[in-house]
Amino acid sequence: MLKKLRTTKTRADGARFAIVASTYNRRYVDGMVRAAVAELKRARAADVKVVRVPGAFEIPVVAAALARGNASRHDAVICLGVILRGATHHAQTICDAITQSLANIAVATGVPVIHEVLMVENEAQAKERCLVAKHNRGTEAAQTAVEMVRVMREL
Repeated sequence: MLKKLRTTKTRADGARFAIVASTYNRRYVDGMVRAAVAELKRARAADVKVVRVPGAFEIPVVAAALARGNASRHDAVICLGVILRGATHHAQTICDAITQSLANIAVATGVPVIHEVLMVENEAQAKERCLVAKHNRGTEAAQTAVEMVRVMREL
């Protein structure tokens, strides 16, 4: 059961965000990108950079480069992708590698890396999570990023 998104008043004043999004399954990923950008603007982010990569497997290398950036360091990196489970174990293998890589990047750099690379069973699940406003995981990812910037600033 999907939970309806909550609204938040947390602000991102002055914060810089990067979004790494795959072009594979573009229709669904674009829905999350639009929602994430809108939420970050609503929270008054200073900058939102969107970088597109071919597929979900390519997300971690770009996320790492953005998290390590010196002069253009981002306060948080949001990773968006959609993987439709197929008949083989390939999708699970890709998802496991992405999850481990994104966790390692966050710990190694100290930059929050928000993981919204979704593995779904079918297109109906993708639509509900990426194209429906009340459950859009792009909005949720942006809210999490804003909250993590707040937490990191308080440390």
